[in-house]
Amino acid sequence: MELIRNKIINDPVHGFISVPGGLIYNLVEHPFFQRLRYIKQLGLTEFVYPGATHSRFQHSLGALHLMGLAIQTLRQKSIDISFEEEEAALAAILLHDIGHGPFSHALEHIFINGVGHEEISLLIMRILNEGYNGHLDLAIDMFLGNYSRQFFHDLISSQIDMDRLDYLVRDSFYSGVIEGSVGSGRIIKMLNVFDNRLVVDIKGIYSIENFLIARRLMYWQVYMHKTVVSAERLVISIISRVRDLIREGVDIPATPVVKYFMENNFGPDDVTEVTPLSKKIAERFLSLDDNEMLSSVRMWKEHSDIVLSDLSRRVIERDLLAIELNNDPFDKKRIDQLSILAKDLLGSDYGATDYYLFTGTVSNRAYAPSAPSVKIIDKEGNLRKFTEVSELFDHRSLSQKITKYFLCYPKGIRSD
Repeated sequence: MELIRNKIINDPVHGFISVPGGLIYNLVEHPFFQRLRYIKQLGLTEFVYPGATHSRFQHSLGALHLMGLAIQTLRQKSIDISFEEEEAALAAILLHDIGHGPFSHALEHIFINGVGHEEISLLIMRILNEGYNGHLDLAIDMFLGNYSRQFFHDLISSQIDMDRLDYLVRDSFYSGVIEGSVGSGRIIKMLNVFDNRLVVDIKGIYSIENFLIARRLMYWQVYMHKTVVSAERLVISIISRVRDLIREGVDIPATPVVKYFMENNFGPDDVTEVTPLSKKIAERFLSLDDNEMLSSVRMWKEHSDIVLSDLSRRVIERDLLAIELNNDPFDKKRIDQLSILAKDLLGSDYGATDYYLFTGTVSNRAYAPSAPSVKIIDKEGNLRKFTEVSELFDHRSLSQKITKYFLCYPKGIRSD
C-alpha cells in the first residue's frame, strides 16, 4: 500500500513538496499545525537579518519533504519500510516542532517553567492521538525512540536528522548567510541502514564535514548573533517585569492567553501526562503565537509602570540594550561600575536595574555527544565512526562546547 499524494506546495527552498493524503494531510490542515504559520522560525533574528521572517510552518513542511526523500532513498537500498512506518515517520517529523511558543527558542522554558518545546510537542501529539483514535501511536514511539527500528528515530532526532537538514538550508536561504548552505539532497542520497541504525555511505563524508562546519558557522553568525541575544534577553526582561508586577498586585493588561501564562506558574509536573489540567494548558498554549505576544508588548508600552513601558518600547522600536561578548567571565568590578552608571542614566524612578543590566552565557556544539553519533560505512562494508574517517575533524574539535559570556547594559553608558 502506498501513500496517496494529493497536495502540492511550492516551497522556495525545496521546490514542489508533496503532502500525502489521509492522516498527514489532515494533520497539516489541523488548527494545531496551522498555528505554526504565526511563529517565526528564528524568533527575533529579523532584527539583524530582515529576510529571516520564515515560519515554523514552512520548516515543518520542509522536514516532511526531506523525510519522504530519505525513506525513498532507503527503499532504493533494499531497506524494507512499510506503509504504516512511512506514515508514522512523516507524522512524527511533521509534528516535531508543534510545541514551539512565541519567538521560538527565544522564550523556551518561559511560559511553562523548565519545559522545552520537545516536551510540549509530545503532549500535543498525545492529545492529537486521542482524537485520531490511536493512529499516532507508532509516530509517538518513533519520536521517543521507543520503536524497535531505531533508524526511524535517527531520521527524526540525531546528528543528521531531517530537522537539521531543513533548518540549516532554510535559515541560510532566508537570512542570506550563505555559509549555512548545505547539500541536504546529497546527504540524504548517502544515507543507509546498518544494524538498525542510520549510517552514511563513505562517499558522503565530505558532505557531512560541510554540514558540521555550516552548523557551527550558523550558530555564531545567526542563531547566537550578539544583537539577537540582546533582543531575546530584552523580551525575557519584559516578562520578568510583568510577573513581578503581578505578584505585587498591579493590574497588567494583556491578551487573555498571554495573561493566563503570566498569572500562572506551570511546571513539568503539569504537562507530563494527558490530564484535564494539561489539556487546558495545551489548549491555551496553542493559542499563543508571535502576534499574541507582540500585541501584549504594545499594550505594555503604554503602561503606567515606567520600567515595563520603557522595556516594551525598546522592543517595538528596536532600541536594544548594548551587548558585549567575551571568552571569559566579565569582571565583577566592571559590572558594579556599570550598575552605578545605569542608575545615573535611567534615574531613580526606574528602581532596580536588573532588568537592564545582566550577564550570562551562550554556548553551542557542532556535534552533540548526547545524540547518536554519525557512523560511516566504508568501501569494504565495515562500520566506522565519523571521527575515525574524517581528515578534517577529531572528536574533541567536534564535540567541544564553545561558551561565550555576554554582558547587556543600556546604551549611552561607558566604563573604563
